[in-house]
Amino acid sequence: MALRDDVRGVGQIITGRLAGRKAARWLRDNPVSAPAIDAGAIEAIVYFADEPVNLYQMRQWDEPLSRLSAEHPVAVVARAPRTAKLLRQESSLPVVFLPQVGDIENWIAGQRVSAVFYVNQNVRNFQMMRHREPAHVFLSHGESEKDYMASNQLKAYDFAFVAGDAARARIAERLYDYDVSARTMEIGRPQVDVDYPAPALPTGDRTVVLYAPTWEGDRPSMTYSSLVSHAPAMVRALVETGRHRVIYRPHPRTGIADAAYAAAHEAIVSMLTAANAADPSASHLVDTESAFGWHLRAADAAIADISAVAFDWLATGKPLVLTRPSSADAAVDPDGIASVLVSLGASDAHRVLDALAEADDAEHHEARVHLVQHYFGDVTPGASMSRWLEAASRVITDRAAAIAARTHKP
Repeated sequence: MALRDDVRGVGQIITGRLAGRKAARWLRDNPVSAPAIDAGAIEAIVYFADEPVNLYQMRQWDEPLSRLSAEHPVAVVARAPRTAKLLRQESSLPVVFLPQVGDIENWIAGQRVSAVFYVNQNVRNFQMMRHREPAHVFLSHGESEKDYMASNQLKAYDFAFVAGDAARARIAERLYDYDVSARTMEIGRPQVDVDYPAPALPTGDRTVVLYAPTWEGDRPSMTYSSLVSHAPAMVRALVETGRHRVIYRPHPRTGIADAAYAAAHEAIVSMLTAANAADPSASHLVDTESAFGWHLRAADAAIADISAVAFDWLATGKPLVLTRPSSADAAVDPDGIASVLVSLGASDAHRVLDALAEADDAEHHEARVHLVQHYFGDVTPGASMSRWLEAASRVITDRAAAIAARTHKP
């Protein structure tokens, strides 16, 4: 098993390098971003140093950043050639490919950047942070109670944009010597105010259930995924009723760290494919391509792990079943959503229908209302997007004024 994984890993590295060289040649032949960037035009940048596997983190911010760019021009700085090429092809924002630290320094000198946004904790973020003038702002890629969300790495940024009261309380409780009131800004979840393109699903009386497991994680404290432990029994139970339609949305990083999760994913795909062949009216859907978001409107209920998907779903007010990690090493907040929502252990995964019914009762509906307020604040349509735009604009304009004052100081 170890040898097979090593061979698989080497193959992925070689394939990635070859694809990277091909993308770099494409970027050399297509050096100008569309739309083109004029000197001194950009007020804020999104710094993204990752390979394509993590592009889901950028895609969810494309629309909120595009709306911000209407008032304060924003560009994306990409460090990896394959990532830069893909972003050029799909992002609404101009994309700059700057592979070397010197490239960043030369480019940023010709702009008026007063804020840099980050959607993850890539170690290469530190290379961007050498620039003193802009405000460095951590956005993350979703609210959750994963251990990652209260990392000491937050101290590296001038500000962290957080969803609501729960995030502030989590950070205050876990970090030492961190001024939460001064360095965090609440923005809700602006992604809930975006209309995402959705595939056409058949109408009818089937109950549509979203199953969106997270990936396996890269450390013991992050082993939240239910794909190996819960999924076979849960999906089988849903398929066999003839009354449910499953939308299966695996995490884009599934199988990256553990081949067992890649195999489990293929098994679920095979199960749903066979169910559709046996009954075409079922129309179970495997979604590995689209931007996450349309699922929130399309499904009637959801099953999720401790992840950002669970929190995004909360804002819909619809029934949610939370899986309990099978690993004792997974860091679970004893006072978090797992203590309030209907949760399902691996040994009871076959009882998923009972869990969904329990999650749909009046008591749990009321509990979800309180959770939404605690984690996101006001989620009336447009409220989160407005808070995001206000907070981002404030950081950009305040830092621009500070830079100007220091530059023109007598």
